[in-house]
Amino acid sequence: MLEKGDATGGYAVAGVDVGGTFTDLILVDGRAGGRVFVAKTPTTPDNQAAGVVAALQASGFPVGHLDLLVHGTTTTTNAVLERRLAPTGMITTAGFRDVIELGRRTRPAPYGMTGRFVPVISRDLRLEVDERVDADGQVLVPLDEDGVRAAVKTLRARGCVSLVIHFLHAYANPAHERRAAAIAAALWPNDHITTGHALLSESREFERGVTAAVNAAVQPVLERYIGRLRRELRGLGYAREFLVMNGNGGMISAGSVTREAAKTVMSGPASGVMAAAYTARRAGLENLITYDMGGTSTDVALVRGGRAAVSHEIELEYAMPIHVPMVDVHTVGAGGGSIARVDEAGLIQVGPHSAGAVPGPICYGRGGTEPTVSDANLVLGRLSPDRLLSVDRPVTAEQVRAVFAARLGRAVGLDGVAAAAAALGMANVRMAGAVRMVSLGRGHDPRDFTLFAFGGAGPLHACALARELGIPRVMVPARPGITNALGCVVADLRHDFTNTLNRPVAGLDMAELRAVLERQRAAGAALIDAEAVRPERIEHVHTADMQFVGQTHLLTVALPGPAVDRATLQRLFEEAYFARFRVRLPEIRANLVNLNTSVIGVRGDIDLATLIDPAGRAGDLDAARVERRPVFFDGAWHDTPVYARERLPLDAVIDGPAILEQLDATTVIEPGDRATTDADGNLLVAVGGAL
Repeated sequence: MLEKGDATGGYAVAGVDVGGTFTDLILVDGRAGGRVFVAKTPTTPDNQAAGVVAALQASGFPVGHLDLLVHGTTTTTNAVLERRLAPTGMITTAGFRDVIELGRRTRPAPYGMTGRFVPVISRDLRLEVDERVDADGQVLVPLDEDGVRAAVKTLRARGCVSLVIHFLHAYANPAHERRAAAIAAALWPNDHITTGHALLSESREFERGVTAAVNAAVQPVLERYIGRLRRELRGLGYAREFLVMNGNGGMISAGSVTREAAKTVMSGPASGVMAAAYTARRAGLENLITYDMGGTSTDVALVRGGRAAVSHEIELEYAMPIHVPMVDVHTVGAGGGSIARVDEAGLIQVGPHSAGAVPGPICYGRGGTEPTVSDANLVLGRLSPDRLLSVDRPVTAEQVRAVFAARLGRAVGLDGVAAAAAALGMANVRMAGAVRMVSLGRGHDPRDFTLFAFGGAGPLHACALARELGIPRVMVPARPGITNALGCVVADLRHDFTNTLNRPVAGLDMAELRAVLERQRAAGAALIDAEAVRPERIEHVHTADMQFVGQTHLLTVALPGPAVDRATLQRLFEEAYFARFRVRLPEIRANLVNLNTSVIGVRGDIDLATLIDPAGRAGDLDAARVERRPVFFDGAWHDTPVYARERLPLDAVIDGPAILEQLDATTVIEPGDRATTDADGNLLVAVGGAL
């Protein structure tokens, strides 16, 4: 167990993140002055634990000497998106079995009557029992306990391995859900029983029901994975508890993570945003647009004032709301492995289909035949075929160029190089749209932010994206390709709580409001005290989900603390509403729907200056150059210097065009841009040399 105040000082801490193509590891050995070990191995989709073990072994560090392992996983995310879910049953209030299928007033396809929607739990596995509590928590119909027992036995007989108990107004009075869970526990063969109120105590029954259903359906999947990984680690000599990243950007012990398995959805993207906020904060930058481009997708998020935006209303796909707090990440299907094609209209398109890890892009020589974004970068000279990781059979740029000419160019009248450039441009357009969604789409001017580029492919495209969006500065961390793994190392402990009040501000009992927030703070403190890591200090973040009376959608408002008064609450909401929509509605009353508290166990600082070994830096820029090669920019080939990123001196100034290569990523400096480095080895690029 790491003691209070210890981040890595005197301890060895590893972070491992499983991505769509690669599994990344970063290990900081505090016993050796902060020595850093890194590894990047192919992801093993059929058994992610094998990829984690391979990364640990590739690091060269004795696994048995590790003090702490923190793991970001895509197990639950993939299970939900691919519908590889455990058979799950639901017991609900009589008359409301179809709530999670009816949903809201939307359709799978926006036009026409087409589209197919499959609920998380099929109708035959959603059973009703008599019970009813009203919205004020008053019992109208007592719980039919015999009906609960009969429903549990029926669901067991139908092959269910997980159970959801979801009653209509359990957020106001959970007594019936608790009693039904106690009855079920005596009959159910395992502890995979989810009560809706315990996971999400909010009023909207559709969102609460789907969230609970997702949690129950992924519990066995996550439990199997955690058990398999624990056994693999024990075989390597690591017998301690390990931590798992949650989608809210915090960590939780593996021993308790399956209880609220839905909170691990978006674990990987959240860890990257946490690392970005931490890294940039050390450099004095607090407003970021994070841009994480991996092998299969691109994730973008907003960081303001050094804190990542967290949403309680993430919808993973159509009719799949998961209303537990998660870092607000917007994802598009454009990654290094995204396939370029010509559509029915004769236009070049990129994604959302991906070559994935197997067979992967053509340039990796694993049998891939479809041209991808990574292949386009190879054709255009931005990637070197000699420096790609995990290549099975080497493929030349000429061979890949011929594929672009045949698959794309012939249909649109372009040669292989021009077709590759067009594919790259289309990928950039898609990613620029994602950045606009989290910035302009939410009232933020991209010019007020720094584009923080990471992921294995992010730095290849970042400067072009920044120019397209008018962003003046790009920041590329020292280890961009393993930033998500770094997020696991630097992340804090975090627990989030939500309770519904749903009352007009004018009629709020302010004593009740303060009592709810205090209870949330106490519950979070107790959970953090039980964790395997001792934080340096505890912080609390309070917010309220509010709306004007008569509105449907919610706006999250930051609260100064539990002692907020009614006038301040009203004013804060009106200010937040105006900042978001530029409209004032003083004649309409405000309504407080939910109270939220995040209890954060802040860990000690970690020195990032050793992420790139200082001893390996060259004395001057020329000594760090490895070659010059032609690279394609803006319709022409440019003779471009290529530098070893790990060899760059800290006082380096690089004028584009230039290519920076390192183990985990390649960075492209566009013509007219100027790059410098800081004390932590981060790269700061002034787009157009403007800064």
